Amino acid sequence: MVELVSIGQRWKSFGSKLDERGRRLFAAAEVSTAGRGGLAAVAEITGLARSTIGRGLKDLDGPRLEDGRVRRKGGGRHEIAEGDPTLVSDLQRLVEPMTMGDPMRPLKWVSKSPAKLATALAASGHEVCPNTVAKVLETRLGYSRQVNRKTREGASHPDRNAQFEHINAKVVAAQMAGQPVISVDTKKKELVGNYKNGGSDYRPKGAPRCVKVHDFEDEVLGKVVPYGVYDVGANAGWVSLGITSDTAEFAVNAIRTWIERVGHKRYLDMHELVITADCGGSNGARVRLWKVSLQKLADETGLTLHVHHYPPGTSKWNKIEHRMFCHITQNWRGQPLESRMTVVELIGATATKTGLKVECALDERTYEKGIRIKNAEMRLLDPRSAMEKSSTQKSRAL
Repeated sequence: MVELVSIGQRWKSFGSKLDERGRRLFAAAEVSTAGRGGLAAVAEITGLARSTIGRGLKDLDGPRLEDGRVRRKGGGRHEIAEGDPTLVSDLQRLVEPMTMGDPMRPLKWVSKSPAKLATALAASGHEVCPNTVAKVLETRLGYSRQVNRKTREGASHPDRNAQFEHINAKVVAAQMAGQPVISVDTKKKELVGNYKNGGSDYRPKGAPRCVKVHDFEDEVLGKVVPYGVYDVGANAGWVSLGITSDTAEFAVNAIRTWIERVGHKRYLDMHELVITADCGGSNGARVRLWKVSLQKLADETGLTLHVHHYPPGTSKWNKIEHRMFCHITQNWRGQPLESRMTVVELIGATATKTGLKVECALDERTYEKGIRIKNAEMRLLDPRSAMEKSSTQKSRAL
């Protein structure tokens, strides 16, 4: 009894903490010193199979293994691919890029998950599980899960770089003259209510925020339209939160509100305003209502407005995208936008270490869609007070 207790103590304090080979050798050594009945006793104490302890007894008399090895060369379970010579080639045939849409292949227009690949291989006579498929893909074929990468921008106009240089020169000139430069755009519409919002936030374990299963628009709360104005020089933002439609009138009114509440206070000698914008949307280069609304704004404020549109397909270059909107999204991640005031407060709480501060206000006006501007109204525009035609015309060509 004393010997069994000692074996149990040694196993608990030392033997159980060894690697696979060490546990076998420990058990074999105990059996060698325990005498008659030692094999059964040690097997019961350690939980090792008698066959495992028997291999350990052989290891005691065998040669020493190389450093870092716990099995002899060739030991352990062999990979299925070694016993199935056509497995790798058949798997590669299934996953190669030309598989999708090929009527001669078993997998057509489906995602190549390990489970579906294993099913296709089983139909070809291979006994393989999804985990093995994933392992063979990685170790034998060099495959891994890949997401799409946005790198192809399509055709590039020869004057595209000149357009960017033109915009940059105008922006620098305005800043040198002490005049404001703003970047404008509409952030995506957001559902108001107890709906899922992308991202995650810290909460007690096992207590996630419960939201609605379906994203059906609430009949009362509807959606909100955040239109942003980013002051490039001051690194400060303004967001007008609309509750109806994203129209050119709404966009220009957001700029008007920024001028009244922020612009005149920040720039006491403001007589010009440089606006950079995407080529499409409510502030697009071809939107007539945008131009007419800007003319009205110029007439009301007495400001000279210089509007510069980025070429099509280059919206990511608009500074508001990566200097303000991304931080707003990060600030409200995982938070359901339960009310309009919740959206206003979350946007207004956005700040960064580099000094960005964002203000937000609710715009409860109704903006009608489908307003048409006739040719006669367009001929009344004064390009000197409304916008720089050269920049707009270039962006159209690009």
